[in-house]
Amino acid sequence: MNKPPVIESGLVPAATEAEAREQLAALYRLYAHFGWTDLTYTHAAARVPGEPNHYLIKADDLLMDEVTAANLVKIDLDGNLVSGDFPPILAGHLIHSAMLRARPDIHFAAHTHSRAGVAVSAMKCGLLPLSQHSNSILPTVCYHDYQDVTQAADECEALARDLGDNFLMIMRNHGLLSVGRSVAECFYYLYYLEMSCKIQVDVLASGQEPILVDDRIVRELFHDGGAPEAQPPGVRSWLSMVRMLDRKGIDYRG
Repeated sequence: MNKPPVIESGLVPAATEAEAREQLAALYRLYAHFGWTDLTYTHAAARVPGEPNHYLIKADDLLMDEVTAANLVKIDLDGNLVSGDFPPILAGHLIHSAMLRARPDIHFAAHTHSRAGVAVSAMKCGLLPLSQHSNSILPTVCYHDYQDVTQAADECEALARDLGDNFLMIMRNHGLLSVGRSVAECFYYLYYLEMSCKIQVDVLASGQEPILVDDRIVRELFHDGGAPEAQPPGVRSWLSMVRMLDRKGIDYRG
């Protein structure tokens, strides 16, 4: 089976803008596949290789399944349109510019408003150690209190401060945020957080007393494989996700 050579490098930071465009477009199509959409809202971004102050994001009025490598827009960290035919998303700019400016090590960021993610973001208890999924990521989950991200200019500073050196954020009463040194890492962390939230909503809705896993076990599970210094071994699932998009004939490269 022929594998697309550009997407194979999703396990490491993109080397060219064309590569980053294809990887980000594929990530948007996975939003649509997994149901992480919210009309045209929510978004993911990719730093442009060789241009640390520029990043790619979808146009404001496009659905996730309309995104292609070619119709992504490029903007700078100050919110100025560099290239593209559509305006960028203002709220998306505030979130992603904050992440990329504060963390030179990350190249991708993804934000969702999924039903389960928003539900857990509104729970005072936060994410609980209820499942293999949550136990694999909990030590890198942080929290950010609700703000009006479409209005507050100082929101960027608060987001960056709250993220710290973590890779996942639960934005209280809002949604979820994932960052990664590669598109594969960003996707891996987002997928596990989304699944953790779905499982938590199901468990708490059952009315049964939940079984919580010991913190020591959670810490050991997260660090298994060398995370966070190294990318988690599960990032290789990105390659199978790209093969799935290709089998379905989803044209995100155009």
